[in-house]
Amino acid sequence: MLGSPISHSKSPVIQRAAFEVLGLDWSYGAVEMTGDGLASFIEGLDDTWRGLSLTMPLKRDVIPLLARRHELVDLVGGANTVLFTDEGLSGFNTDVQGAVTSFADVGVTHLDYVHILGAGATASSLLVAVAQLGATRVTVSARTPEKAAGLVDIGRQLDVEVTPREWGVTDRSLVIPDAVISTLPGGANDMTFAEPIRERSVLFDVAYDPWPSALAQSWGEVGGTVISGLDLLINQAVGQLRIFVGSDLDATLPDETAIVSAMRAAIL
Repeated sequence: MLGSPISHSKSPVIQRAAFEVLGLDWSYGAVEMTGDGLASFIEGLDDTWRGLSLTMPLKRDVIPLLARRHELVDLVGGANTVLFTDEGLSGFNTDVQGAVTSFADVGVTHLDYVHILGAGATASSLLVAVAQLGATRVTVSARTPEKAAGLVDIGRQLDVEVTPREWGVTDRSLVIPDAVISTLPGGANDMTFAEPIRERSVLFDVAYDPWPSALAQSWGEVGGTVISGLDLLINQAVGQLRIFVGSDLDATLPDETAIVSAMRAAIL
C-alpha cells in the first residue's frame, strides 16, 4: 500500500488476513509515498512483486506510468490497484465495485437521487457507483464548487445530472435523497442534516478513522442506516485480491465469504 499519509492504513492487516485464508505465502506492507517518488520506487522493484495498492495522492499520479488501464480508470480518472505484467503496469479501480457491494450489503440495489459531500477522487468513484445503481440526479456539496467540474463531466458521460452546490447551502426543494455520501476525511465534515433525511436516507461515510464520525453518530441517533468506510475498504480490497490472485477484477475467488469474514475480524 502506497500513499501519504499512510500510517493509519488498515489495508496491510486485512490483506494479510485474506492471504492466510487463501493459503498464500505473500507479504503486504505500507510505504509512505508521494507522487514525485512513485516512478523511481516502481522502477526499483524486482520480479518478486505482484502488485500495488494505491491511496491518495497517488491514484491520479500513477496513470502516466500505466501500460494498460481498465475502463473505469479512465472514467473516474484514477487507479487504486496496479498489477505487474510482462507487458508493463496494468491499472484498475476497485473502489466503484466496492461501493456497489457496500450498498448491496445493506439491501440497497437501486438509487435515484444522491447527495455527495466533497469533489475529490473518491467522489468520482462513488459517482460512478451510484450511476451503476441507477441514479439519475446527484447534488455535490463542495467548499470550492468549481472543483466539481470533473464530476459534472463524468455525469454527462453517464447520463447523470450533477449539480454542484456551495458547502452548507440547503436544498430548498425539500426532496430527500436516497443516499448521502460523504467522501471527506474523518473529522473534516461539519455538515448537518434534518431528522427526516437521517431517518430515510442511507448514509455512506467513507471515513473510518475516527469512527463513528460525527455524521455517522447523528444518523445513529435516529436509527438511520449507515455504511462505513471500513465496509468500503474491505469490499474494494476483495476486488484487489481478485486482481492480485487471478488478474481479473470480475473473477470471484474461492470462498469470498470466508475472506470477507477474516478481513472484518482482523480490524474489528
